[in-house]
Amino acid sequence: MLEVISERLVLRPFRVEDLQTFVAYRRDPAVARYQGWETTYSMADAARFLAAQPTNPFRQRGEWLQLAVVDRDTRGLLGDCAPQVIADQPATAEIGVTLATSSQGKGVAREAVAGLVSVLVQQHGMHRVVAQADERNCPVHRLLKRLGFRCEGRLVEADWFKGEWHTLRIYAVLESEWR
Repeated sequence: MLEVISERLVLRPFRVEDLQTFVAYRRDPAVARYQGWETTYSMADAARFLAAQPTNPFRQRGEWLQLAVVDRDTRGLLGDCAPQVIADQPATAEIGVTLATSSQGKGVAREAVAGLVSVLVQQHGMHRVVAQADERNCPVHRLLKRLGFRCEGRLVEADWFKGEWHTLRIYAVLESEWR
């Protein structure tokens, strides 16, 4: 089981009691804009999501493990953060982060991603951690740069997503570069 504990947050596997809040922020158009789901996300979708979560992403390569981002004090769900060990690359993980609108702009994403990358590098031997983001998602670009990720590429209209072509930026940090 993967768990990350930081100053204000706990990243842990999702629980049934998280699903109502999870569905609420996934239905938010501002949150869903750059994500692979629609604002019609339902409790049934959430239940299927929870049932499909891998038990060990380090053995089940290529499978995303969504971790609940939870406030350590209130135990409230703030969003989710996910690693995926790349199936055909040794010691390489991709990460992603999604926060409820009410949790954005408060350093939560920075703390969650920093904690996750540290655990991936220090405890799970990841050599390289990558992230990709829609070019229009400026807050994520700023976040990744502040954390020491470098932009390694711009893939112009490379992703057919929600009925239109999108340009992606690819970021990475190496274990030797991580603080």
